[in-house]
Amino acid sequence: MRSEDGYFVRKCLDGDPTAFGFLVDKYKACVYAFTYSRLHNFHDAEDLTQETFIKAYRKLNTLKRYDSFLAWLYAIASNLCKMYIRTQSRRPDKEYIEDHKIEELESPSIDSYHDDMANKSLREALDSLPDAYQEVLTLYYFGGMDGKEIARFLGISHDNVKQRLVRARLQLKEEVITMMSATFQQERLQASFTFRIVEAIKRIKIHPMSTTKGVPWGVSIAAGIIFTILSLGSRIMVSQYFGTPISFSLPSESKVLNIGEIPVDVVKVDKIPFLSSHLGKGGESKRPDMQNAFLMAPKGEGGMWKEKSSMSITRVGDSCNVVNSKIYVIGGYGGVKQGNLFPYIPEVEEYDPSTDRWTKKSNMPTPRNAPSCVLNGKIYLVGGYNGGFFPIVEEYDPKTDTWVKKADLATVKHGASLQAVNGKIYAIGGATMENGNLKYLSTVEEYDPILDKWTKKADMSSARVTYTAVVNGKIYAFGGLTQVQMFSTVEEYDPVADKWTRKADMPIAKSSSVVSMDGKIYIIGGETDADILTTVEEYDPVNDTWTPKTDLPVAKFGFGVGTVNGRIYAIGGSSGQGPTSLVLEFTPDDWQASFVSPQGKLPTKWGNIKSR
Repeated sequence: MRSEDGYFVRKCLDGDPTAFGFLVDKYKACVYAFTYSRLHNFHDAEDLTQETFIKAYRKLNTLKRYDSFLAWLYAIASNLCKMYIRTQSRRPDKEYIEDHKIEELESPSIDSYHDDMANKSLREALDSLPDAYQEVLTLYYFGGMDGKEIARFLGISHDNVKQRLVRARLQLKEEVITMMSATFQQERLQASFTFRIVEAIKRIKIHPMSTTKGVPWGVSIAAGIIFTILSLGSRIMVSQYFGTPISFSLPSESKVLNIGEIPVDVVKVDKIPFLSSHLGKGGESKRPDMQNAFLMAPKGEGGMWKEKSSMSITRVGDSCNVVNSKIYVIGGYGGVKQGNLFPYIPEVEEYDPSTDRWTKKSNMPTPRNAPSCVLNGKIYLVGGYNGGFFPIVEEYDPKTDTWVKKADLATVKHGASLQAVNGKIYAIGGATMENGNLKYLSTVEEYDPILDKWTKKADMSSARVTYTAVVNGKIYAFGGLTQVQMFSTVEEYDPVADKWTRKADMPIAKSSSVVSMDGKIYIIGGETDADILTTVEEYDPVNDTWTPKTDLPVAKFGFGVGTVNGRIYAIGGSSGQGPTSLVLEFTPDDWQASFVSPQGKLPTKWGNIKSR
C-alpha cells in the first residue's frame, strides 16, 4: 500500500483540489500509456487520460479504499476506452478524421507527414500483437512502469506480466522496439497536463466522506504521521517522483523545488538512497529520469559511480576494448534516425580516461553489432548483425588505425561472446539462421591468428546468447537468453582441457554486461524477462560466491564495458528510451589497493622519493 495516495485523497476530500495534482503527476504516464494501448492514437489517448482524471476526481468520495486508487483509475480508464471505441465505430467520418488535429488538417507539413508515418508503423506493429501483449508492452516502454507496477495496475500476477513481455518482444524485431521507444519518448505528455487538470477540477465540488468511514485504520494512522512530518518544517524528502525510496534522514538545508508541476519543500541531505527498489540486492530496479539520476548516485557500499564525458554518438550494442589504457568503442546502432529506425554505426571512437576526452578513429569496414576482444594489442570483431547475420572477421590495429579482413567464421552467426586466452580467440554461443528460422547455439570455436583458422571445441551445456569474462586463463559464461527464456547459469571453460564446469548460478536469470578486474568479475545492469536493471554484482571465481555492489545510477542494457587503472567504464546502451551516449565510471571501494606502491617495486632511493 502507498500511504501517500491516501494522504492526498484525504486532502482532496477536505477541500484542497491542488493535492490531486500529486496523484495526476504520479500516474498520468501509466494512464496515458494504457489508453494509447487501447486506442492507438496519441491525441485521443491524451483526451481520455484527461477525462479519466477528471472523472476520478468527481467520484473521489465513492472510493472506499484509498490504497486501491491506482486500480480504480485503471477501471475508469478501461470503461472510458470501451465507450469511446463503441462511439467511434459508429461514425461514418472516422477513417478520415482519425489521427489528425484541426490545425494539421488545415496546415499539412512534411514533419506531420513523417510523424503520421511513424505513428502508423507503430500502430501496425502493435496491431500484430494480442491485446494483452499490447497493454504490457505499452505500459512498460511508454508508461515507464516496472513489472510489479504493471501487475498492480492491471490486476494480474507479476509472473504473468513477465510472460507477456517476453512473448511480445519475441514477436517484434529489435528495430521495432527501438522505434517504439523513440516514438513514445516524442509523444509524452506536456508539462502543462497536470496544471490543466488541476485548473479544471477547481470548479468541481466533491462531498467529503466521514473521517470514520472508508479509510482503513492503518491508512489513517499512516496519513496522520505523514501530515505531522510535513507540518514540522519539511522534514521529509519527497523522492518518489524521482523513482527512489523516501528518505527520512535529518536535513541540513531545505528549499522549494518543482517536481513535475507541483512545488514541494525538499530537503538537502548528506546521503541519498540508490536508485533501486532493493538497494543493490538483485531485485527489480526502476528506470529513473536521466536528468536527475546523477543528483542521486552517491558512493555506497561496494564502490561509487560517476558520470564522465559522453560519446559524440548515441549507441546500443556497442563493444568496448582496452588497448594501452585507451578504450575503443566500436559498432552498435544509434546516432540520427533514418526514417523510423536507427542506423548501424561505422564510427570508431577512442576514449582516454586519464584526460576524459574522445577522439575519432577510422571507421569499421562493415557497420554492425559485433562481439569483439583484444589479442596482442589488436582488436578482433567476429560475426555480427546488420539486418542479417555475418560470418565476417575483421582485425583493427589501434597503433596504425587500420583494418584488415581475416578468415570468416565457419558458422554465420551473431551474439557469440568473444574472449582471448593463451594466444587464441574463443567465440562462444550466439545465434544463427537455419532454414529461415532463428537457432541458438551452444558451440565454441577457437581462432588461431597465426594460422588464420577456426577450430571447433567443446560445446556449452545449453544453447544461448551468453556473456563472458576471463580470470586466470579460464572463461566464465554468465546467464544469457534465447527467444523463450533467460538463464541464470554460470559455467567455467578451461581452454587447455577443453572442458566446461558448472558453477554457482547468478542470483537471478538475466542478460548483463560482464567484465573482469583484479581477479573478480562484475555483472552490470542488463535485463530480466520484464525489467531493465541497475544492479551490479561481483563474482569471485576462487570462492564461487556472489556479492552485491553499488547499483548503476540509471537502469540500462546493451552497453559496452572496459577496465582501465582499476576502474570500470560502462559506455552507451539504452534505458528503454532509445540509444544513449552516456559514460559511467565505477570506482570500487578498495580502489587504492589496485595501485602499485612505489616502495618495493622501484629502486629504494627513487621509491622513497616517490612515496613522499
